[in-house]
Amino acid sequence: MRLMPNQFTFILKSARYINIMEKNNHKTYRPTWAEVNLNNLAYNFYQVKKITRPSVKIMVCVKADAYGHGIIPVSKRLESLGVDYLGVASIDEGILLRKAGIKKPMLILGLVLKKDIEPVYKYKLTPTICTQELALAFNAEALRRGKVLNVHIKVDTGMGRVGVLYKDSLDFIKKVSSLKALKIEGVFTHLSCADTDKVFTQSQIRIFNKLIDDIKKTGIKIPLVHAANSMGIIGYKDSHFNMVRPGLIIYGLYPKPGLKIKLKPVLSLKTKVIFTKKLPKGHGVSYGRTYITKNTSYILTLPIGYGDGYPRNLSNLAPVLIKGKRFKISG
Repeated sequence: MRLMPNQFTFILKSARYINIMEKNNHKTYRPTWAEVNLNNLAYNFYQVKKITRPSVKIMVCVKADAYGHGIIPVSKRLESLGVDYLGVASIDEGILLRKAGIKKPMLILGLVLKKDIEPVYKYKLTPTICTQELALAFNAEALRRGKVLNVHIKVDTGMGRVGVLYKDSLDFIKKVSSLKALKIEGVFTHLSCADTDKVFTQSQIRIFNKLIDDIKKTGIKIPLVHAANSMGIIGYKDSHFNMVRPGLIIYGLYPKPGLKIKLKPVLSLKTKVIFTKKLPKGHGVSYGRTYITKNTSYILTLPIGYGDGYPRNLSNLAPVLIKGKRFKISG
């Protein structure tokens, strides 16, 4: 569930919640908020460490404002936990974290436009490369600065989005490795349907493995190899290589039901009851009268809805906890 601008977030710090809006001298009168529990985030991080080999590094994806959980406090906590790498979506997110004092290496998972390469050097970010044009542009800028830039090459083994096609990947890696001012620190791919299609996922892992073997035969040394997303980490140990990229599971979300890993939810959406009314049997509730009382009922109104990112398709389905007791949503 995404956070809207009119919500406010609580961050767990030193065993207490800090109201970010009030910290910024902005008082709010709306009794609806989201709470982010960084202790639960730490718990989930250690769960990932438990199911990966000690030698496997962890790059946590904090893209999209850490999936709506707050990129700065989440990244600071992860840094204190010893995360090896952070995955961001854009230069902007990388800059935000650098200005917040985050020192850990950061991989820009999206592509950078040629005109925007300067901040990559200024803020010590690691770009993803999958075109010759971009590789040459980064190399030229690195030569001009007298520096060597770490890059990661993304290989498309079946996702069909950003990435050099598998059939062209070895040739491309050879060309990039010949550029004097670029160092291929990593090669990675993305599992497109690890939660739904085991056969296709295994084929992705198999051809990526072959690529890594072919790279080794050329004598090109690449320190980091990564493919496993959250489902890959849980369900495909042969996709771990020497670094994994958890996203959903860090925030306490399961890629699919029935997985044998215990996670704790990091975000809680909370509100207060603002109105209680007794309705007779047969009375409609809310838009479309999608709920009709079956007998005399007490209906409690909560000041939260679609404007807060609450999905309409949860109408009459999702439960709510009130003082630890579960109630059905009506309407």
